[in-house]
Amino acid sequence: MRIDEWAPKLFGYHMLKLGGLSCELNTSLSTIPHQVNLDIKNPLHSVIADAFDLPFVEKSFDVVLLSHQLDYCQDPHRLLREVDRVMMDDGYIILTGFNPISFSGVASVLPWRKKNLPWSGRMFTPHRVHDWLGLLNYQVIHSEQYALFPNPKQRAIWAWLENMCGNSGSKLGSLYYIVARKRTYPIKPLKPHWRLKRRLSPVGVSIKAHSRTN
Repeated sequence: MRIDEWAPKLFGYHMLKLGGLSCELNTSLSTIPHQVNLDIKNPLHSVIADAFDLPFVEKSFDVVLLSHQLDYCQDPHRLLREVDRVMMDDGYIILTGFNPISFSGVASVLPWRKKNLPWSGRMFTPHRVHDWLGLLNYQVIHSEQYALFPNPKQRAIWAWLENMCGNSGSKLGSLYYIVARKRTYPIKPLKPHWRLKRRLSPVGVSIKAHSRTN
């Protein structure tokens, strides 16, 4: 799993696993000692609270994990702003979600799928999520799409076909995995409107001309 690959790379003291699916993920490979599971319904929670009103002071967590929370959130912008409030400077956010530009996403146009998971939620493209993170001054350091054929049956055959497609088919993956880091300085530095004046250079005096005047 991708969380197993990234968990040992992220350091700090406090991790927030926000939402029921995030609580289900095993992050035992992480070196972060204090991990908080926050949800209302999942019995694995350690804190029960509203995701839009997190019961933590500002800059409390080094890592926040959001697994498919944007897909089933009424106001994803508000959720990201609240997560940003409790995120420490230079902290990391891990996001997973469904990619609408995929075989799974195309199936969402079928009316009889609307009431079933995962189509009962809203799917956002990874590019759109990147834009939201950029507005909050997060730098995306890793982003990928995977699970081109998310069929649990005959998984070995589907995995072989996905490997044959290589990078050309990865953009159509049904799932996305994004790791972004909160920056305390603007990612795109503003260009100054003023210009430096040219330095004044001393005027050279010809020795020959000076000798003639004498």
